[in-house]
Formats: sequence, structure tokens, C-alpha cells
Amino acid sequence: MYLIKESVTRLNQHLLIKGQDVTFRINYWGIDSKLTYNPVHRHSSFEICYVLKGDGTYLDDGVIYPLTSGMLFVSRPGIDHQIRSEKGLFLLFVCFEVDEGKSTRRYNELFQLLAQHEQVVIHEGNTSPAVTLWKSLLVPEEKRWALAPECIPQLAHALLVSFLPLFLPLNDSIKRNSDTQSMVLQQAKSFIIDNLDKELSLEMVAQYLNVSTRHLSRLFSSGIHENFVGFIRKERVKQATYLLKSTDLSIKEIADATGFKSVHYFTRVLKQEIGLPPGRFRKDFHLSYNF
Repeated sequence: MYLIKESVTRLNQHLLIKGQDVTFRINYWGIDSKLTYNPVHRHSSFEICYVLKGDGTYLDDGVIYPLTSGMLFVSRPGIDHQIRSEKGLFLLFVCFEVDEGKSTRRYNELFQLLAQHEQVVIHEGNTSPAVTLWKSLLVPEEKRWALAPECIPQLAHALLVSFLPLFLPLNDSIKRNSDTQSMVLQQAKSFIIDNLDKELSLEMVAQYLNVSTRHLSRLFSSGIHENFVGFIRKERVKQATYLLKSTDLSIKEIADATGFKSVHYFTRVLKQEIGLPPGRFRKDFHLSYNF
């Protein structure tokens, strides 16, 4: 049907998907031909999965959903979730986030609304444009029918945007999401992401936004289910791992660019968050996605 290793390798060469109105940072593209179990966990990004074959269950924020072939489901940032299957699921998945500094206000608001929306499972997704686009990005067993490499970024961008109308009722979404609190939270997140190389504190960001530290702290805990310090730490780790995967910058340069005080501290935090020091992470990533 599809060549798994070749498909994953090709897709993971595209970790920054640029567009005129919205740009995405990809944490990883993946395929698992027989997933039976993963522990209860959470992401700070979106992860969207498509069930190509198999049956199982998906636990999301305490609710269990049955999974069957043709279904899509979204794991929202900060929400505990788990996948189980007795015989194994053939899954396509992509973990991504919006680059808020390079995207329009409208798309930032839409994806923020998606993070809060309660519809997490789509039945009968086989005929959806999203699934058609996703399958077109894979390498078929008959390699001559594989998509030309130069077409991948544009179609990958179309795929990620197509998730919005799939999971979200767009007709009234902007109005519901344009309240003051969501805008302040988004401004805070954008400011943090744009200034990761600086010393960031709750007082500094609150002063920049002209709100109280108590109010800003509450926005983080209620809006993204994470505290202020935890959000900064995860954003620094995200940006650092992205730079390790996609650039030749030295580990010291990456530590400086992402606000870690020293290479030693950078190494300690990365080992705590992903289980590997920076050099080993970079080496393992390139080994995994090279033929």
C-alpha cells in the first residue's frame, strides 16, 4: 500500500510549512502500522491522527471514543489522552503548532479555538479533502506514482489548513473567540515566543500587556491548562529541538538563542523533557530520517 520508512523520511524533511496567512512548525510526521498502546500523556502542540486500518479506543480528557477505519481525531494542547487497540491500528499522524509570529490574527484565533473546541473525533473521514491530501503525501509501493518532492510543502500546508473546517464550525467561530481574555493570552504567547532569548518573567510580560500578574497567571492556567513558567520552558525546548533538527547551529548558539543560561542548563532541561542531551537528540534524529 505505502512505503512507511520512505514516507516518514520525506515528510520529516519539511518541518517548517510556510503560507501567506499561516505558517506551521512541525514537531514530527509519523506512521505506525500496528499501534496497540501508548501511555496517558499530553502535548503542548496539536496532534492529529487518521486511522487507515484497525479498531481501538481513544481516551481524551476522561472520555473514551471508539476508533474504526476511516476516523480522524485530534489531540489538543494540554489535554491528557491515550490510544489503545487489541489488534493494532494503522495510524497516520502529525504533531504541529502554529507559528503565531508569522501568521495572521484570524488563523491564530481559529487554531486557538480548535484547542478549546470539544469535537475531537470525525467519523467517515475517508472522503474528506484532508484524507485525500494526506494520502497524496505518502510514497506508494509503486514508487513512480510518488508525489514530486517540490509539491510536498504546498500540499502539506493545504492539509494542515484543511483540519480547521473538519473539526471546527467556522461560521461563528471568530465571533465566539474574539473576547478580551483570549486576545490577551494570545498576545502573551506571541510575546514569549518572539523573545525566548531574553530573561522572561511574569512581571515583565504582564507589564508589557498592561495587566496584573495575577490575571495573566490565571489566563495561562485556564486557557491552556499550563502555568506561565511551564509554558516558557516548553516553548524553549520546542524551539531548541526544532533548531537541532533543522540547522547546523552549535549547541551553545542554540542554547543562547532559546534563552537557556548555559549549555549545562540546556542539556539538563533537555534530558528532563525528552530524555536525551542535545547532541544525542540531533544525531538520533538525523539517523532516523536518512536512508
